[in-house]
Amino acid sequence: MPTYFSYPEPALQKELKATAEAIVAPGKGILAVDETNEGIGKLLAAVGLQNTENNRRRYRQLLFTTDNLSEHVSATILFDETVYQKTDDGTPFIELLKKKNIIPGIKVDMDAVPLFLSLDEVTTQGLDNLATRCAEYKKQGCRFAKWRCPLKIGEHTPSVQAINDTAQVLAKYASICQSQGLVPIVEPDVLLDGDHDIVRNQKVSEQALAAVYKALNDHHVFLEGTLLKPNMVTPGHGCSKKNTPQEIATATVTALLRTVPAAVPGIAFLSGGLSEEEASVYLNAINRVSLKRPWALTFSYGRALQASVWKTWAGKDANTKAAQLELLKRTKANGLASLGKYEGGSATSAGSKSNYAANHRY
Repeated sequence: MPTYFSYPEPALQKELKATAEAIVAPGKGILAVDETNEGIGKLLAAVGLQNTENNRRRYRQLLFTTDNLSEHVSATILFDETVYQKTDDGTPFIELLKKKNIIPGIKVDMDAVPLFLSLDEVTTQGLDNLATRCAEYKKQGCRFAKWRCPLKIGEHTPSVQAINDTAQVLAKYASICQSQGLVPIVEPDVLLDGDHDIVRNQKVSEQALAAVYKALNDHHVFLEGTLLKPNMVTPGHGCSKKNTPQEIATATVTALLRTVPAAVPGIAFLSGGLSEEEASVYLNAINRVSLKRPWALTFSYGRALQASVWKTWAGKDANTKAAQLELLKRTKANGLASLGKYEGGSATSAGSKSNYAANHRY
């Protein structure tokens, strides 16, 4: 088996590594604002607004114009439309983010579709023209990308077919991103859906992560210029046994130690339907657990940073400042949690106790 290959040019290695490390800077994490137009449309409908381009822009403007947002947010993941949107005064969102020292990134997968001949599983599409799209996003000012592959635990799933497909798709995506100068965030998402216990989740998470990193190695992906966005290891939403934050932290870090190379600069967890408080408490426990942690462990949250924002804003401009304060409250809580310094319950939330939605589509 041939073993000859080239590493990226030193200048590209340096750029990718610097961006990845900046995203997981101490006390900071990622604000995920990458809902599809359909996904954000459901949120707009819940506050009585039509799913129009301007209403989507108004909400994103609320987030990006928040004063002191960069205190605990290092980067934000955008949707394609958002890359080209502007504030009321004509400032492009990407320029606004740069001025705030927040690194713009972009969701590049084209959503999940059925995986042929599988057990009702999915694959994620969008590889065909990815290099061209990445080059354009880099030109527009994006410095990283994100690609999500969901895996669902069932009696006979995820199958070997689905796990291998996830690994290969994520590795191809990561390689293409790096070829165009973007840091790839690799997101294998073992879903909360199901009644499985924490042990089953840990086993599936370890198997999926092991396959992903084998594929990344096979595709010669420069690990120092990547980030991982995994699920935390928790019981399924329908499981009767609820584990403590300490048990979740131990299972999560153990799974990562068994599968994720230390060369990876950081791991930014997805919230995946956890409540705002759960996401903060679990992240805090992960950063306090008495196990080796060779990577930065932080957050890349969407719903767990914005549930209270949506409830407070309610589609009304008069509520903008109050909604922005809710955003700052949750980003601070998670910034502290990424350092193991969050005290549970200290950040009261206006959001609901659960952000879980079965078969959630972004």
